[in-house]
Amino acid sequence: MAVITDISQLDLSKSYTYADTLDWHFKEYVELIGGRVFAKPTPLTMHQQCLGNLAGEIGRYCKHRPFQAWMGPLDVRLAAARLADSQITTVVQPDLFVLHDRRKMDRRGCVGAPDWIIEIISPGTAIHDTKTKFDLYAENEVREYWIVYPGEQTISVYVLREGEYQPQADYYEPGLIPSHTLPELQLEWADVFEGVA
Repeated sequence: MAVITDISQLDLSKSYTYADTLDWHFKEYVELIGGRVFAKPTPLTMHQQCLGNLAGEIGRYCKHRPFQAWMGPLDVRLAAARLADSQITTVVQPDLFVLHDRRKMDRRGCVGAPDWIIEIISPGTAIHDTKTKFDLYAENEVREYWIVYPGEQTISVYVLREGEYQPQADYYEPGLIPSHTLPELQLEWADVFEGVA
């Protein structure tokens, strides 16, 4: 297959696999969900500020524990480890994810579902993050899912129970936000949104 250097070279009505994406060399970040291409918009500064704040806090917590925190863009192949690249049709790039099983990581990213995913809403990603990925992550048994709304300074926390996400709480004011994946970790709401204007 020829190397693709511009997203406009793709036929967006076609279904693609992870093997196809390895020949894509363009500046846009994209995700595959069921073989369909979804372009990711460039994040705003408030998105990046929240991401840095969360990654710093969670990364420090994980440093001397059996968990790893990873920041996007990094491919998460939501497929069984035994599938060939040409059989994988769902590859996402969460803003932040945490996993306990280090064997899921290889040189190209994560194979299988992380334990905890955090997505930060950007203009144009709200429906994708709150519906498409919400359903996808539940289907793939991501145990905990946080959706961060930087403009509203709100965090919605969901925990997987019996195959469906159950809302835990919406955090929109100073106070502690507990993680269900890392039970000893509690993030301070003000620290997550520090510097976000």
